[in-house]
Amino acid sequence: MHSNHLLLEEPIRMASILEPSKASFFPAMTKIVGTLGPRSRSVDVISGCLKAGMSVARFDFSWGDCDYHQETLENLKSAVKSTKKLCAVMLDTVGAEMQVVNKSEKAISLQQDDVVTLTPDEGQEATSQVLPINFAGLAKAVKTGDTIFIGQYLFTGSETTSVWLEVEKVEGVDVVCKIKNSATLAGALFTLHASQIHIDLPTLTDKDKEHISTWGVRNKIDFLSLSYTRYAEDVREAREFLSKNGDLSQTQIFAKIENVEGLTHFDEILQEADGIILSRGNLGIDLPPEKVFLFQKAALYKCNMAGKPAVVTRVVDSMTDNLRPTRAEATDVANAVLDGSDAILLGAETLRGLYPVETISIVGKICAEAEKVFNQDLYFKKTVKYVGEPMTHLESIASSAVRAAIKVKASVIICFTSSGRAARLIAKYRPTMPVISVVIPRLKTNQLRWSFSGAFEARQSLIVRGLFPMLADPRHPAESTSATNESVLKVALDHGKTSGVIKSHDRVVVCQKVGDASVVKIIELEE
Repeated sequence: MHSNHLLLEEPIRMASILEPSKASFFPAMTKIVGTLGPRSRSVDVISGCLKAGMSVARFDFSWGDCDYHQETLENLKSAVKSTKKLCAVMLDTVGAEMQVVNKSEKAISLQQDDVVTLTPDEGQEATSQVLPINFAGLAKAVKTGDTIFIGQYLFTGSETTSVWLEVEKVEGVDVVCKIKNSATLAGALFTLHASQIHIDLPTLTDKDKEHISTWGVRNKIDFLSLSYTRYAEDVREAREFLSKNGDLSQTQIFAKIENVEGLTHFDEILQEADGIILSRGNLGIDLPPEKVFLFQKAALYKCNMAGKPAVVTRVVDSMTDNLRPTRAEATDVANAVLDGSDAILLGAETLRGLYPVETISIVGKICAEAEKVFNQDLYFKKTVKYVGEPMTHLESIASSAVRAAIKVKASVIICFTSSGRAARLIAKYRPTMPVISVVIPRLKTNQLRWSFSGAFEARQSLIVRGLFPMLADPRHPAESTSATNESVLKVALDHGKTSGVIKSHDRVVVCQKVGDASVVKIIELEE
């Protein structure tokens, strides 16, 4: 994988760009999160998605009930079994989302320069003159001249299924708006977004809590995507709620930054959360267009330096209906990788898109090409400088393992870990080769029964760039005698060989604990 590495700063033969890329067992180091829905919930399609490179399945609870999502998840389990591809599960909350309720599901035609009234009276039928909404406090939150956006799935504002409104006046609990573009709204629910306005709704709603404590607990979700995270306190409250739900104390919380409030409190949120999702659809409405790229670059840099996974959304919207992305979208995916993104999240593209498998495949190919020109040397120096001295013991070992692997041109780094922290720290330094994270299960008890931990930790590395997990035999503890460690290492090397990542005469860097000491060693493989 490393041998393909080149830098854009160095002279490139333009003809070499056209040379086909070599096939690899790992399609890309950058991970892909796919949202499963109407177009992507059969065992066949999910299997195709897994083979194409999806490593995290997102379940969006903005629509569909627990039974619907359970059926999809059972299909995912079958697909995982048949393809032998690990996949993590992410529950995406509804959060402080305002919605237009269209009970009749009849298409609503809105004409430019007409007037429409938003009312909290959900008993009314949705028409081109009146749109009932699920939030009674909108009239108190907005003023004349404010911008409101209504759309289904896609928040670009440029298509015929999204409408921009300007507040003309407030009449009691109703908000009267002028329509800025003609559009047809079709379906039962449309998201309503008020630009740069504080909405007095809880981040974790009662409905969200119900979904988490039933569906989430039953399925031991790996990630919670906390929609509309605005303050660090939102993450703390969610974590407290998860800890009360037994098995979910290990679930990682990804804060979804969707508006200016989340942007303003970004540093504190990053400190509390396990990872960040940049929800560029809503952010694109709250921010001036010329500022969106700046936020993306700054946010990804902060996540990278903190060693926390960063996920970028809304990259190939046009692939919802088309087989190829636009030039701008293809470049956007590559720039997200070059900016330091760990994963790309696909929403409508896989949820209701016509080409879910092809979309994942194309995004994976673009990511793999971008990784070849990622300036790892510069990134490594920046990260070491940012961490400063003295480094912590673990940080020092992780950076040394990556430095050694690059110097000896290792084909892979193998890291023994029980919590997953050591492997994530190695990945933080963005090595050019895959990191096989050998998760050693630990025996634990809740006074009623004994169980092994490890599956959570293994699946949670499926969202981290460059990390590929492998669950070891629980009889081999992470800190053990050299004999048992050697046998686990042999299993890891065999796994690498069968997957084609490791070949004879390759060098491999191994990071493990022996007794109280952390050891980095270089192995040269024989025939």
